[in-house]
Amino acid sequence: MPKFFLFVSFVFHFETHYCVFVNTDAGVEGMGGMDIAHVICFFSFTFKAVLYPCTVVHWFNKVNDGPDEDTGMWIVQPSYDIAHSPSIGIIHVDSIYRTEHLIPIYGTHAIPYNLKYYDSYDAFQAFYVNKFADHHAFEITS
Repeated sequence: MPKFFLFVSFVFHFETHYCVFVNTDAGVEGMGGMDIAHVICFFSFTFKAVLYPCTVVHWFNKVNDGPDEDTGMWIVQPSYDIAHSPSIGIIHVDSIYRTEHLIPIYGTHAIPYNLKYYDSYDAFQAFYVNKFADHHAFEITS
């Protein structure tokens, strides 16, 4: 019986705090064909002399099928499985369309004074997809 060995070398680059549009359905325009993900880290691996640049992401779910009526912005929330673990995925960097700015939905409670920017994706339950960040974001989310 032949044995196959997979030799993979990983190179982890760094932890990030970016959110991105991920092209999940190229046949659909705008947000219908995009998902939002928080990039946890970039890494690459080589398999059979081919380099594969990838990223580990935490997926976000769209709250509705369209933008919020009051703000005109889409609302997303971090995705979790049944056991309340984050929905994590590995994607090729070519599936990233562009970065995106999320605005926390603050609610009625005071924000802790010691909250750091890098904890905001864990501290809030939902976010607006900021369509006013630049004209590219406006085109995608409108």
